[in-house]
Amino acid sequence: MDKSKIFGPLSQDTTKIILDSISDGVFTIDYNWEITSFNRAAEEITGISRKEAIGRHCWEVFRSNMCEEDCALKRTMEEGKPFISTSAYIINTQQKKIPITAATSLLIDKNGDVIGGVETFRDHSLEEALRHELTREVQVEDIVSTSSAMKNIFNILPQISDSDASVLIEGETGTGKELMARAIHNLSPRKDHPFIAINCGALPDTLLESELFGYKKGAFTHAVKDKPGQFALAEGGTVFLDEIGDTSPAFQVRLLRVLQEHEYTPLGGIAKEKTNVRIIAATNRDLSAMVESNSFRQDLYYRINVIRICLPPLRQRMEDIPPLTDRFISKLNLRQNKFIQGIDQEVLAALMSHEFPGNIRELENIIEHAFVLCPEGYINTTHLPGFLAFTPAPRHQPDTDPVRTAQIKVIKDALARNNGNRNAAARDLGIHKSTLFRRIKKLGIRP
Repeated sequence: MDKSKIFGPLSQDTTKIILDSISDGVFTIDYNWEITSFNRAAEEITGISRKEAIGRHCWEVFRSNMCEEDCALKRTMEEGKPFISTSAYIINTQQKKIPITAATSLLIDKNGDVIGGVETFRDHSLEEALRHELTREVQVEDIVSTSSAMKNIFNILPQISDSDASVLIEGETGTGKELMARAIHNLSPRKDHPFIAINCGALPDTLLESELFGYKKGAFTHAVKDKPGQFALAEGGTVFLDEIGDTSPAFQVRLLRVLQEHEYTPLGGIAKEKTNVRIIAATNRDLSAMVESNSFRQDLYYRINVIRICLPPLRQRMEDIPPLTDRFISKLNLRQNKFIQGIDQEVLAALMSHEFPGNIRELENIIEHAFVLCPEGYINTTHLPGFLAFTPAPRHQPDTDPVRTAQIKVIKDALARNNGNRNAAARDLGIHKSTLFRRIKKLGIRP
């Protein structure tokens, strides 16, 4: 017996019920790229109701990095074939980035005519959260890390942010000192007030003083009116003094008064002005050694060094290269409307074998260089800058997992810094000694 005679063709209501019962988002478009159907899961994932979505262009609803140039549905409509498991993300109504995988195909009527396209997409937010949990990746503001040293800093960042004490951030050039300062400000009670960054090493004393403290009319030849300085503009917020080790002793005296008395005198002024700002300073120099050599004031050093944060160079946290790389590629995809999926294993191996004298900033520049040259898919060694593209893999470890290599290097460096003392190395890495012993055994590291 013909079952179609018993059940009959599916009605539109039945089709709607079936589509609404599945957990994947489903929508269809016509040849004008206007949405013609939108199931319940699509509503839940995007935060947009069916009523709002139908009749609108699909890119207005999804705001995905696949839209326009790299749109899988557009490729399906142009090439007449489906595309499956295309990874991307959409921005929902709460401005949250939702990772998805999508599958597209043509929409064909009962006569075999193409009347539009259909796309199904699956929300991978839970899987992404679990992946981060399993890799123990931690993100604070714009800083992402899996390293123990950075996690130790993250653990005390809320207490540092809640206080009003001066902070000194030490680290090599390119380690993210300004990002750390911004994170402290954004987590603090001062977050709704300005954050102003000044590079002390880029300005001579007179310009630096007028920039920070402002000046009064007539203070110098071209001072035709009063101008407030950055301390006045940052009132209630935070002033970040980068490269404070490059300042002169004369300027250090003026800055010391601001820290001690919470007041300053603009250039050419007579009356003192009160200030309510928090000062975060940063340097790539050894200030304690400079104090000993009398090239940095001792009293100022102790004023800015109430809380000290030492950012490790990238070569001591090589395990952070994969999450940092993912982060940079995601930002570039969003900015450039491209869809680069990541880096291949040969690129990862080349990055892991590099010393990174420029630290995270150098890594970001390398990834941006490769991103520009990579048209789609995965970045490979041909897209890398010349000094990295032809870096040979170590002959004695041709098949080594780059992440495992980084873990071995981090542990060996910690052991070397502590003269082979495993208990001290464990404290240095911020892990329990038994955890370190297990990792040494698992990775085959010889003490």
